[in-house]
Amino acid sequence: MFKIKYFFFFLLSSVTIVSIAQTKNVNEGNEAANMFNDATVRDKNALTEAENGWWKQAASTREQRVKRWKEATFGMFVHWGVYSQYGNIWKGKQGGGYAEHLMRVMKIPRQEYLDSARRFNPLKFDAEEWVLLAKNAGMKYFIITAKHHDGFAMYPTAFSSEYSLVNTLFQRDPLAELAAACRKHGLLFGFYYSHAFDWEHPDAPGNDWDYDNPGGDRLLGGANWFDKHPDWLTKAKRYVDEKAIPQIEELIQRYHPDLLWFDTPHKLPLSENLRILKAIRMTDPSIVVNGRLARTEGKNYGDYLNTADRPEEYYPVSNGAYWEAIPTTNESYGYSSTDKSHKSTAHFIKLLAKATAMGGNILMNIGPKGDGSIDGPDVTILKGLGQWMKENSESVIAVTPSKLPRQPWGVITQRGYILYLHVFERPQQGDLVVGGLTADVKSVSLLSGKKLGKYTSKGDGLHISVNRIDPPEGDEVLVVELGSDAANPNNNDLIYLDHNISNNRLLTFYAKQIGQPMKFGDGKKDRYYVAGWTGLDQALVWNTYVLTGGRFKVSVRYVKDMANTGGDLSLTVGGKRIDFAINPASPVGSHGSQLELGIVNLSKGEQKIELRANRIEGTEMVKFLEVILIPK
Repeated sequence: MFKIKYFFFFLLSSVTIVSIAQTKNVNEGNEAANMFNDATVRDKNALTEAENGWWKQAASTREQRVKRWKEATFGMFVHWGVYSQYGNIWKGKQGGGYAEHLMRVMKIPRQEYLDSARRFNPLKFDAEEWVLLAKNAGMKYFIITAKHHDGFAMYPTAFSSEYSLVNTLFQRDPLAELAAACRKHGLLFGFYYSHAFDWEHPDAPGNDWDYDNPGGDRLLGGANWFDKHPDWLTKAKRYVDEKAIPQIEELIQRYHPDLLWFDTPHKLPLSENLRILKAIRMTDPSIVVNGRLARTEGKNYGDYLNTADRPEEYYPVSNGAYWEAIPTTNESYGYSSTDKSHKSTAHFIKLLAKATAMGGNILMNIGPKGDGSIDGPDVTILKGLGQWMKENSESVIAVTPSKLPRQPWGVITQRGYILYLHVFERPQQGDLVVGGLTADVKSVSLLSGKKLGKYTSKGDGLHISVNRIDPPEGDEVLVVELGSDAANPNNNDLIYLDHNISNNRLLTFYAKQIGQPMKFGDGKKDRYYVAGWTGLDQALVWNTYVLTGGRFKVSVRYVKDMANTGGDLSLTVGGKRIDFAINPASPVGSHGSQLELGIVNLSKGEQKIELRANRIEGTEMVKFLEVILIPK
């Protein structure tokens, strides 16, 4: 049997990952445990047809399609549906996880959900207001949920009209109004469509409380039910033929979107996902399609790649790969009245700067309320972004990554001869040093226009006097104008450290790996780790350059999410070996733990920092997040 195993990707499912570590990633690109398509003979035939015909033709125009999305850089993702009126509460009981999953979490019967949905009447919905909030926040594209997993179409569809907006009190077409507002204000427009999950359709994967369908929490037939029970595929194909493809074609023909966004492809076999993608390409070949529709280990059949949901750190990607991160303002995508965990505006400014410094886009999500209004904390975040973007948008929109090494104070983006220094943390004293920048510099200024007269090029980089810079709230952007666009350092594999920076972080994402490659976490909070450390021949190495030497307090952060794991390790830093142990009997949890290792003295210059295991107990070593160096 022909079989293509799917990569567990944090970020890259379509290209060979080329990074310092050259390793595979454990993230699947979504919340599911196995978000992949296990290709059988059936799928091989679909791949052959695609690669010899319609997909090959579509690939030839990919660069032209993706260019406008890539230049847009920053978008608004909106999860809004009839579930929004519940705020993640059903009959007085709080749902779990994402609010838009309420129907599945609470096992709400199809008919009862429909009866309740009839009351949906978002009289405060104002497409102009939504789009202007996005535009004024510096966003250049807009994606709205046309149909989420509950199967409810947020527009008057001719297919499955019962489970659509025409069956509610709200007798308008919000998608048409949003499309018009986006075109009026110059934003690209698109839809999220749940093609594989559909909890109302009797033939679709997902609903296993009303029906005996695969793809739900009971995992009837297993995760790869379509291989174990190919006879069940007849039903799923009927759903695809009767609802998924007709609605997608309807959305394209009626609203002419620029973008289409898909999710959870593992609920259907690769052959069905390719069939859906083919229908899109045949209907409108100019539409940009994200990377969660159809992919195999070696290739993504969409136009770009997606990170996992809610990332806080990014896996390093190969040069030139198109990718997009999808953070959300709190911990839910749909509106949740009980989730008060909204992040700060500064958090999203840094996420945007970090993504663009690595060549990625950001699609930031909000979840409007059921009455059509935007939640107050979301408005605050968006307006804060707008204030920062008024002066700083040129440093993050349609820029490229710099070839300079990683800096301890922030990140760098570039446009031609201009470098944008995103300073997340100002040095406590002395100069801001751009490690490795030895090219000719014509001027240095704040992006706001204020000149910074004093700067000096030295052997270790560009030294900029920052005593006239106010400490940044999130990100202060400095502009360095070069004499040419050749800012190439002698060694861009180095990671720079500075005793004048209060928190020097060495993420395991960016370590050189020794021995059998380890896998990567998905980049969420306390999940930016390496996993699969099973042998004593494996190690993590950071090649660093200390700009200003001194005494540093050293600690490591890790996640221990499996019982009876741990062992003896050593961290070599500044020529000093520090031995330490992680007790296999210590508590298990998903949150990061920090272990203080002592004080080391680091002199200026290149320093190799190495983490090794001397004894491993259990199936693998704990999952390491980072090494932290704090000046003393």
